[in-house]
Amino acid sequence: MSLFEEAGRSEGPPAPLAERLRPKTLAEVSGQEHLTGPDGALTRLLEAPTLGSMIFWGPPGSGKTTVARLIGASRPDAFVQVSAIHTGVADLKKIFDAGRLRRTQGRGTLLFVDEIHRFNRAQQDSFLPVMEDGSVTLIGATTENPSFELNAALLSRARVLTFRPLAREALEALLERAERLEQKPLPLDPQARESLIGMADGDGRAILTLAEEVWRAARPGEILDAERLIEVVQRRAPLYDKGQDGHYNLISALHKCVRGSDPDAALYYLARMFDAGENPLFIARRVVRMAVEDIGLADPQALMVANAAKDAYDFLGSPEGELAIAEAVVYVATAPKSNAVYRAFGAAQGLAKTYGSLTPPKTILNAPTKLMRLEGYGADYEYDHDAPDAFSGQNYWPEALGRRSLYQPVERGYERELRKRLEYWARLRKERGKE
Repeated sequence: MSLFEEAGRSEGPPAPLAERLRPKTLAEVSGQEHLTGPDGALTRLLEAPTLGSMIFWGPPGSGKTTVARLIGASRPDAFVQVSAIHTGVADLKKIFDAGRLRRTQGRGTLLFVDEIHRFNRAQQDSFLPVMEDGSVTLIGATTENPSFELNAALLSRARVLTFRPLAREALEALLERAERLEQKPLPLDPQARESLIGMADGDGRAILTLAEEVWRAARPGEILDAERLIEVVQRRAPLYDKGQDGHYNLISALHKCVRGSDPDAALYYLARMFDAGENPLFIARRVVRMAVEDIGLADPQALMVANAAKDAYDFLGSPEGELAIAEAVVYVATAPKSNAVYRAFGAAQGLAKTYGSLTPPKTILNAPTKLMRLEGYGADYEYDHDAPDAFSGQNYWPEALGRRSLYQPVERGYERELRKRLEYWARLRKERGKE
């Protein structure tokens, strides 16, 4: 017998730990009790005589594929599993044709499509006819927000079920199951065990993969501490896709912490983004936006500080320049807040779109030609510097609109002074009969 024949007869290495611990029933699924628990949304759906199409939305390792397979195993329909990464239009046509044939024979088809967001709009539209005539019941799985990545027509025909990242308790339960299966404890001290759970980032498959790495790496009798654990597993990259939901979720969280005047939480999310490899200049640009949207003239310095941080990062680069962005984040988070300019500009844009190209009063128009002067352009214009208090109070609004009040400063920060000025000018205008 040759070496290759002998190798062919062997059973091969055991399956990965995550595969060996894959749940056999919905009740064994960890961390998704809101879906698979006794009163969960999915449990209720599966109690019905027929099954509707569904979209499973959640992070990697949250159990989407496992749950889809368990559903397929529990029903009489033919279960077909594909990945959008490896499936083209021709493959879909064959699956749909087979589904229509089964339907004529009285049997349904349950089609599970992993990474369904990878299909383009036309490919997604191809599902609609077979979903409508009942030839195929679709279960799509996606890590991306379905509202952005899936067609509205497809979403209207399917229920979206949200899978959550596994909480610490669920990840700990997975580790305990793994230890029972392997019949040995993980060689980690308590702090290292907590670190391992943190590295998993809510991903059940990841924590089991990390556990396998620890068992392989630890020498007999060795107990790893947190520092040694990081060296051994080279830590898993944070769950963060700079082009997708992770990117937008964290910048949104940072912005809302600044708006809510919580510099500590803002620094935490800033550190998360730096740790995940986000482009610091993208963050710096957003801090500039925060300064003009949420602080405005309540603290005019905020925009200068934000711009200076951007310039400092340009000059210093990473990692030194990241501290300048952190300084700007703390400044804008602790600054007095006002969105008065933001709201006033929005109102002005609304007026411009609603009323179109209204002509300004002729009084404030230049009259470079004799004809224009004869038409009244520039007539009776009052030069404000020649008026008492350098304020004429004349009307600058188109006649069809009349005077409007768009900018309403708040009673915070520097805008308190601006409010006093506006009230003073309004009083002068009234006293001089210019209302």
